[in-house]
Amino acid sequence: MKEHSSGFTYQEFDSPGSLSNTDRELIETAKRAAESSYAPYSKYHVGAALRLVNGMVITGSNQENASFPVGSCAERVALFAAMASYPDISIESIAITAHAEDFTVDSPVTPCGICRQAILEYELRSGRKIRIIMAGETGPVYIVGSIGDLLPLSFSASELRK
Repeated sequence: MKEHSSGFTYQEFDSPGSLSNTDRELIETAKRAAESSYAPYSKYHVGAALRLVNGMVITGSNQENASFPVGSCAERVALFAAMASYPDISIESIAITAHAEDFTVDSPVTPCGICRQAILEYELRSGRKIRIIMAGETGPVYIVGSIGDLLPLSFSASELRK
């Protein structure tokens, strides 16, 4: 038997006010995007904003459905909109945040497993790492340099060729 360990490095900022103007603006855009979410079941409104390398910003918000698997997360809504409209332009960063109707989101919002896999596919497709900026309504902000940091031992197309 062999035992292995995995870890990653992330940056923690006390609040969005500690970030660069560019990152702070991306979080604010994600907060505005959350206002258009459709979340009658969870009452958890998620917004995502991604910045392409050309400076263009694309947004998404979670869209729930009574048949739960049919809904989409904010990250994938933004990611797929970018891929459909600008397939040859890489993504530089994505900011994710949320607010809830029944409580204050006081910790960074992280992408779910499906969104992590979707972001990873886009990283591999574009050949460029995507910075992930995660914030709540209040509290700290986390930043990782690549979705690979949040998805160790990931599945990729190379697995399909073996």
